[in-house]
Amino acid sequence: MNSVKSKSEIQPTSQVQDGGFGRSAIRVPFLLQRLAALTVALLTLLPRVTGAASSTRFDGPHYRGVGDTEYLQLLETARRMFEPDARLQNLAMLYMPAWNGLVEGPTWDAWWIQNSYGTTYAILPFLREPFLTFLQNSQDLWFDQMGDGKRAGATPPFDWVAPDGCLCDAARPGWIVYKQGDGRTKIHDWGMEFTAAGLVLQSELLLISRDAAAIAHYLPKLERCAAFIETRRDPQNNLFLAGPAGNLLAPSYAGWRRPDGTYDKAYLTGLSITYLAALDRLIELEKLAGRSDQAQRFVGLRASAKQGLQQLTTDEGYFIRSLDPDGTRHGVYGAAQHGYFEASPNHDAIAFRIADDAQAEKIFQKVASLPGLRPFAFILPNFPGYDDMYEKPEGLWGYGTWVNGGHWSTCEARMVLAYYRLGKFDDARRSMRQLLTFAEKFRMDNPLVKFGSDVYQPKQPVNLTYDAFGPPAAFLRGLFEYLYRADGLTLVPHIPPGVTELEQRDPVRFGKKQLLVSMLGRGELTAVRVNGRNWKTFDGQSVFLAYDKTPDTAHVEIFLGGAKPSARQLAKAGPVLESKPLRTKMAASAGQLESRVERVRAFHQRLVAGQLGNTYEATHAKLILDFAEVIAIRRELLLADELRRLPEPSQTAADKSYDETLTKLYDGLDAVLKSYERSPDAARSKVFQLWRHD
Repeated sequence: MNSVKSKSEIQPTSQVQDGGFGRSAIRVPFLLQRLAALTVALLTLLPRVTGAASSTRFDGPHYRGVGDTEYLQLLETARRMFEPDARLQNLAMLYMPAWNGLVEGPTWDAWWIQNSYGTTYAILPFLREPFLTFLQNSQDLWFDQMGDGKRAGATPPFDWVAPDGCLCDAARPGWIVYKQGDGRTKIHDWGMEFTAAGLVLQSELLLISRDAAAIAHYLPKLERCAAFIETRRDPQNNLFLAGPAGNLLAPSYAGWRRPDGTYDKAYLTGLSITYLAALDRLIELEKLAGRSDQAQRFVGLRASAKQGLQQLTTDEGYFIRSLDPDGTRHGVYGAAQHGYFEASPNHDAIAFRIADDAQAEKIFQKVASLPGLRPFAFILPNFPGYDDMYEKPEGLWGYGTWVNGGHWSTCEARMVLAYYRLGKFDDARRSMRQLLTFAEKFRMDNPLVKFGSDVYQPKQPVNLTYDAFGPPAAFLRGLFEYLYRADGLTLVPHIPPGVTELEQRDPVRFGKKQLLVSMLGRGELTAVRVNGRNWKTFDGQSVFLAYDKTPDTAHVEIFLGGAKPSARQLAKAGPVLESKPLRTKMAASAGQLESRVERVRAFHQRLVAGQLGNTYEATHAKLILDFAEVIAIRRELLLADELRRLPEPSQTAADKSYDETLTKLYDGLDAVLKSYERSPDAARSKVFQLWRHD
């Protein structure tokens, strides 16, 4: 996990000075323009609630629904965080021109596997270009520099040469840390569970995209990751050995403390569970690639690993943290020694369906019985504090601060997915409410200290990390779960009982196809229609969409409890809100800002005219234009006193973060397009000519 100690090696991103896209750059000179922009902004950002209490309708740009309007509003707010937004910190703010990708945060200049795990997994079905390219470029930092038995990582003292197939803790261009970089790094194991988690993320991304060329490129790398993890399988019990800091929330785990005081490997539950989740996806990728023999081999490895996992289960049904070779169990709650509850392997087993329904419910009941695990709504990694770390539980290692009882939003994302699977909607609601207490103050920091109640970097005027987008991402994915397979996609509706009708207005990705999903009613699933026609492949809990039978654009209507299409209220609601804000005209006197944005606007128009409007380059340009619009809208909201102001210096820093983001988005696009100048690829050469055009 990233920590204060990492900062000597990972330097904060340099601050962008005023000028260029500075704070005063956008001016809308006339009152009518201000009023028009403000009116549309308010209508767009503050969705409409109409109707009587028993059938209240909610109309938002991303979600429409009937019933529990608070839940619907939370869904709308969660979705807004993943596109440019005038009121909320949003994903575009984590763009990094240096690798045309995403970064962990303004003070964390790299890309971590553990920190990105929950957010990325949860948002993948919804992610569109250019964010897909951004994310893949970030994950390529791991896969392009993965261990090969020869490459040295980072700079001393992190210049380890990792085994073939090993991924990492974190990476940036030309720099990778194969072990957890904080604590006693000399005794640390390789990134064991990091590798398994990276395998999950890249496999899930490929299963969703179904891109044959990409699968052919990454599949050998993913197989190498699996082979690396298999080197730690004990054939006697089908469990996996990991040494100190070989876990995902590292370096909290010390492995096996031997009688002589040295540390060695133990059987790590999280490694088994995360690897099982990875194998589930790798098997489907092998099938999709037509490699049936390899798929069958991994099926066998998965079956034996799942059988071995039984040895790490308590009589109550939850999972322990680890098992020492001498038989000592860590993480049996209430035991005299190592008597804490370990959250990650347990909520992950639910979220990734490693535990069946009965065991998943038992695990949740144990979580619910321990108020100390969620003192501020968010899940902690452990309760009570660890007694088996290799450091004393004080300072950074003290309980409630960092990896020992501090909160991590990447974990909360998986906990929220677990809530949805089990129908614990009030728990998911509380999580999202708690997240907003930080988001509304521009304090989306990680970890959260004081048992999840306060930010880690309070001296920064604002905070932002990729981790913190995990809970809202899971709040979205949990509704229909989205289980991707080689032959299709399974939707598993998890709809709060107070919501009787729901329309998800943003498309979900399914290869080259797009799904627009809606539901009506309560209870078990009783009927499905796709583009108005009856769909037969469903049962009482789920819908299966075979890829070869699903239309390219599929309107999937799910009916619960015998509901009929005629019962819809949304269909009778009349016009809905515009989903796009007004295209604000910028003043000609805006200088460098105006010239840059107008250059991008003209470039985008040329791409569209040239039938290139769906390319990555076009979507990157469109993101710049959209972000320029929300900056203008934000300033109109501030002028009209319709935006809650933060205390200084946070307000100035928040405003500046918008300008800095626009600058970075432009610089990144410019750098990418300039790299096309001498490209032998005809398409890239054409795009470059359109960019250079005056």
